[in-house]
Amino acid sequence: MILGEINRFSRWVHLVLAILWLWMGLVYQILYFSEINRVAWFFGIFFVIQGLLFGYFAINGAPDFKFRADTWARGVLGWLFIVYALLVYPFLATIFGHSYPEMPTFGLPCPTTIFTFGLLLWTHGKVPWYALVIPFLWSLIGVSAALGLGMWEDMGLGIAGVLGTLVLAFGQRAGTKVSGTR
Repeated sequence: MILGEINRFSRWVHLVLAILWLWMGLVYQILYFSEINRVAWFFGIFFVIQGLLFGYFAINGAPDFKFRADTWARGVLGWLFIVYALLVYPFLATIFGHSYPEMPTFGLPCPTTIFTFGLLLWTHGKVPWYALVIPFLWSLIGVSAALGLGMWEDMGLGIAGVLGTLVLAFGQRAGTKVSGTR
């Protein structure tokens, strides 16, 4: 597949990721969280950069999202991360004593980053390394902050960040080139 030749479903997935990351950067980090923590401005800028990168992928192309028999392990791991982000995360938050609306939900940085790793594991071909940097760094920052705040459900963020990055960066099929061509 040549960069730019991407199916419609993949464009929509990248567009949804772009919107989520832009929202987390602009609305959550910069407009809301910066009132509590000044460093949130810094985080917000990087979230916006990640959102723009996913927007670029939606417009200009990137690896396709598809479940393939020869990459079933990535597909299953992706499903596990997505289910964790959407269902297990809020369940654990409730068990650990966090109630809505105070608990983090999908659309906020930690569960949405886990969800992002889940979707990226569904790509066919190599995900560019620069698309992994900000989600990986946030997974480390988010876990360190979660430990201090008692957000035990965010331990899944560290697992998704480290395992997802390792699988995406080093677990590619032999012969798959960076551009996604074969």
